[in-house]
Amino acid sequence: MTEAAQTRPRRSDATRAAILRAARERFAADGYDRATIRAIAADARIDPSMVMRYYGSKEGLFAAAAEFDLRLPELTGVPAGRLGELLVRHFVDRWEGDETMVALLRTAATNPAAAERMRDIFAGQLAAAAARVAPDPAEAPRRAGLVASQMLGLALTRYVLRLPPMVDADPAELVAWIAPTVQRYLRGTPDA
Repeated sequence: MTEAAQTRPRRSDATRAAILRAARERFAADGYDRATIRAIAADARIDPSMVMRYYGSKEGLFAAAAEFDLRLPELTGVPAGRLGELLVRHFVDRWEGDETMVALLRTAATNPAAAERMRDIFAGQLAAAAARVAPDPAEAPRRAGLVASQMLGLALTRYVLRLPPMVDADPAELVAWIAPTVQRYLRGTPDA
């Protein structure tokens, strides 16, 4: 193979990139439910069968296209007793204002690729934040997993299952109820 051929992007790479670009724009504009494979393929100027060939399903495409930054607040310097409140308030604000994360959560419940994407988002971003405030940084992955269980459980019951008591709760009320638990997960001990 020539050096030029080695440095030139493969056609399949360009096709995948075009599909992902079109999918991100379409999911952002239409939401998960209204976006269609046909519309995404049309935006990418390819046949819909190519989308299915590379991503297998709409759920698989969404999981690959979902770029989600939790935009976690900087926890260093926050008084230790306020960490849970700050983090829960942040997550509630993010869930309230971004349907992409809700769509990813809904898709992750049934699609392995979306579930892997959700794990990557929470494990990578939340574990790094927990490591900065945990009493023992070696415990950060466990603590981050516990925080994720609360935040994902809240999101599932409020935004996906739409459980009436959770939907009816004011965001400030949710913060008041959940923050002490998240605080314990970040800084406390199992027996506290």
